[in-house]
Amino acid sequence: MKIVSYLLGLVFVLVAAVYTVAFTSFGNSLLQPTIEAKIQEQTKLPSKLQTFQLGMSDFDILLELNANNTIHIKGNYSLFAQSFNITYNVNLEELKTLQPLTQTQLQSSFHTDGKVVGDMAFLKVDGKSDVAKSSTNYHVELTDMNPTSIIAKVDTLNIQALLYMLNQKAYASADVNVDLNFKNITPHKLDGEVKLRTLDGKLNSQVMKKDFNISIPATAFVMNLDAKLAGDDVNYKYVLNSNLAKLTSDGTVVPEPLQTDIKYGVNVKELAVLKPLTGADVRGPLHLNGTVKGDKEKLVVDGHSDIAGSKTTFVALLKDFAPASVKAKIKGLRLENALYMVKQPHYADGIFDLDVDISNADANNLQGTVVSTISKGVVDTKFVTKEYKFKSKMPYTAFNAKTLTTLNKNMVDTKVDFNSNLANFDIQKARFNTKDSSLVSDYKVSVKDLNKLYFATERHLKGGIIATGELKKAKDLDFTMHSDIAGGKLDAKLHNDDFSANLASLQTLDILDILIYPKMFKSSIDGVLNYNLVAQKGTFEGKLSNGAFTRNQVLDLVKQYARINLYKEKFVGDVNAKINKEHILASLDLKSNKSSIITKNTKLNSKTQVIDSKIDINANGNPLSVTLKGNVNSPKIGVDANKIVQKQAEKAAKKEMKKLFKGLF
Repeated sequence: MKIVSYLLGLVFVLVAAVYTVAFTSFGNSLLQPTIEAKIQEQTKLPSKLQTFQLGMSDFDILLELNANNTIHIKGNYSLFAQSFNITYNVNLEELKTLQPLTQTQLQSSFHTDGKVVGDMAFLKVDGKSDVAKSSTNYHVELTDMNPTSIIAKVDTLNIQALLYMLNQKAYASADVNVDLNFKNITPHKLDGEVKLRTLDGKLNSQVMKKDFNISIPATAFVMNLDAKLAGDDVNYKYVLNSNLAKLTSDGTVVPEPLQTDIKYGVNVKELAVLKPLTGADVRGPLHLNGTVKGDKEKLVVDGHSDIAGSKTTFVALLKDFAPASVKAKIKGLRLENALYMVKQPHYADGIFDLDVDISNADANNLQGTVVSTISKGVVDTKFVTKEYKFKSKMPYTAFNAKTLTTLNKNMVDTKVDFNSNLANFDIQKARFNTKDSSLVSDYKVSVKDLNKLYFATERHLKGGIIATGELKKAKDLDFTMHSDIAGGKLDAKLHNDDFSANLASLQTLDILDILIYPKMFKSSIDGVLNYNLVAQKGTFEGKLSNGAFTRNQVLDLVKQYARINLYKEKFVGDVNAKINKEHILASLDLKSNKSSIITKNTKLNSKTQVIDSKIDINANGNPLSVTLKGNVNSPKIGVDANKIVQKQAEKAAKKEMKKLFKGLF
């Protein structure tokens, strides 16, 4: 019995101790610092319990989060019945000081007060609030602490005040009324309705102009939402209408498990006004209508649109809300409209068609094809000439193009066929690796008339060219080119900024013909060109063989004074050049069995076509100096024939002296 007495005594002491600590003024004063510290830790605010009274059946707590922000709760409770009868008053005068707690910057103030009555099995909350200058009343029922019923009436909620409260600029103003009557929001037992109406909605054109550089006319809007909840279904109808856009949606949604059968419509007169919402810097009208049907496992979204003057249709299959497959067709899209929409200059007109068939839209396992065509394309040559500052106008340019792209996991293979009256461009396979962003592509370029490219090359050229090669872009850029040109072969390669080219058996007459230079010399040339694109500097070293001169004034003078016919002689030699942008410094050393032609440091400007050269000719022991200055097509020619004339005079004098001595003796 003594042991029982001791145990009963110990229990009594423990109960008395707990009661003293938890439910007396003395005990409250002991708990208050500990609770304050815990609240400060959770809120990250200098919170204080201005009032902390906890009794056996009632309590009164006034929590000051910080200056001008308080929460006051008081009432009665029963520990054994777990029931409550509580009043609360939330008075937040300076929301901006609560950022450590809210984790976002808020403005203005917020007030709400009400009562909580019930027990842990069933609670009722009734209150009112002035959120965003509204008059809001609400009634919430909780079963086992989960909301099962919500009834609220929001009268004249001010959108401008709400945006300010959320630290957003006043992009719009409106008053919003909401009637919310969710008698039961328990899954599969839905019962209720929602009505939302806006009054006097207006967009703030000044803020739109300042923040997004969007000029919009005075815009008024209305927004209505009607929804009914019944069992598993939510039937709704939504309309947002303004003088700039109309958005509609209606149908049935089953929240759990998710199922949808809805229609939607988007009719926007000016897409630019949606930039604050979409972030897309586009403009122009958009009309889009379609349906959304299915569930989380299989959701089908389809639609049709007249974007950029086209007939566009699409069907997308989503699984777990991730794209699984996509089919789309664009017919008759106007290039000029599309360029305007994405705020690009008017580069060209044309008709664009697109056919997309992606059977697997998983980014890691892509499968499908994309076919695009451009027909009736015409370049806006006036704009392009001005935009790229060409010194001469780009000629009329018509074009068409077709691309076929095949998607296979991380590999994207594309075939291109581009044709125009300036040049044709073909790619049999351009392979892009989406994992490492590397590209490998072949190409073929065909230009029938090089002179049509004068606007870009700034020099007249004759004839055409066909070039093939390969482009590689990974860590480095590598480019190759091969062409049969000027009766020989040209093989070139580019590694980043370094360009090199090998010339094999090119015919000088053909080269001079392409460059529209006088055809003075017929020869076969082999050489190597090295050039840096950034520095615009390089060198050329070449060998001339089996050379022979064509009819020209210089060698006619040699024939006249030296009585030597250099046209019959065959020459070999070296040609070298140093290139510094448009400035070329060239040297030539030609030799035959009897003669030589040498020029050092000939200056040639490839842009102005100005030449400054001195040519030393030794025709079978007869020296002759020739200077060329001025335009390369018609230079001024200077001849120094004194030595030849002197030698010929000496020969004549010796002949006459012989006649004289013969007469005397």
